[in-house]
Amino acid sequence: MHLLLRAFALAAALLPLASWAENAPQPADRALVPFDFPVRPAEQRPSCAFDNLKLPSNARVLAAGAYSGRALDYQIDQSGHQATRIDVAVNSPARPVVLMLGAYEPTVWAIGWSPGTRIAAVLVSGYHRQAVAGLKKTVPVLNSSHDNKGPCGYFYIGDNEQLGRLNPLAQRVFGKPVEMVYPARDGRAALGDPLPEGVQLLTSSATPPDAFRDAKAPLAGPAGIQDAVRRGLLRPATSADADAWAQASARAAPKNDLPPVAGQDPMKAHRPAWRDAYVVLQPMTYPAGLYGAHSLSFVVPKGVPMPTGNPGHSDVYDFNTLSCVGALCRTR
Repeated sequence: MHLLLRAFALAAALLPLASWAENAPQPADRALVPFDFPVRPAEQRPSCAFDNLKLPSNARVLAAGAYSGRALDYQIDQSGHQATRIDVAVNSPARPVVLMLGAYEPTVWAIGWSPGTRIAAVLVSGYHRQAVAGLKKTVPVLNSSHDNKGPCGYFYIGDNEQLGRLNPLAQRVFGKPVEMVYPARDGRAALGDPLPEGVQLLTSSATPPDAFRDAKAPLAGPAGIQDAVRRGLLRPATSADADAWAQASARAAPKNDLPPVAGQDPMKAHRPAWRDAYVVLQPMTYPAGLYGAHSLSFVVPKGVPMPTGNPGHSDVYDFNTLSCVGALCRTR
C-alpha cells in the first residue's frame, strides 16, 4: 500500500512537467520561408436595393417590356447586337409609380409621363445592356443586366418562366408584388390608367435616347451597310464577281471524267445565287443586326482580310480559301 501511494505521488509530480514540455517553444524549422500571396481587401458587392428609397404605402409596381423593341440603326454596347428602343408612357396621377422594365436585346427605354404622375424609381433589366432615357435626374435607377453582372440578376418580359421572376424580385426590392404587366408591342407600352385623349405627355431632355449611342461602333443593319459603301469599305457585287467565284471554284474542284451535256452550263453548279451581295474592299467590322431579312452575302477578294465581328445570318465567300462560311452557303 505504501508503494502504491508513492507511485501516485510521483505521477502527479510529473504531470506539470509533461504539460510544460508540450507548450514549450519548439526549435525553429529552418525550411520554413515566407509565402508570397497577394491579399486583396474584400470586395463590397452592390446590393439589390435602392439607397434610402422610401415608398409611400399606396405606390404601385408596374412592369413592362418585351424580348426587344423597335430596331435602331446603331449599337449601345459591345455585344454585336443591334440596339432597340421601347417608348413607355406612364399615366398614374393618383398614385406614385415604380417601374420594372425588361428586354432581352440591348434596349433604350424612352420614358414619358402624364401631368401629375410621379415616377418614384425604376428597376431596369435584361440580358444585354439597358439604358433609360427621359427621366428626371432625381429619379433613382437600378440597372441590373446579365452583361453588367448586376446585383439583381436579370429578367425580361417574355414567357411564364420570365414572368415568374417578377414578383419575388418586386417583393425583395419594393416590398410589394407587381400590380400589372404591360407587354410592349411595336416598341411601345402604355402603363397605368388609360391615357386621356389629347393628353400632353412630358419627358426630360437631360438624357435623350441618342445619348447612349456607341460612337465607336459601326451603324447597324442596312444603315451600316450603306455607311460602309459610302466610306469605301464595301461595293455592291456584280455578275462578274459571281462569274469569278464560279471559275475559281471550278478550277479548285476535283476533276471528273464526265462528257459535256448539250444545253447545260458547266459553270452553273459553281455560280452562287446571291440575293444582296457586297464585295469587301478594306478591313472592316460587320454591322450588327444582319439577321433574317437583313442577311446578305459578302465577297472577300484575295488579299483582303476577313471582316471582324458577327456576320449574323449572312454568308461570306472568301477567295483566300475558296470557302463559303454561313448557314445559307448551300442554299444560295
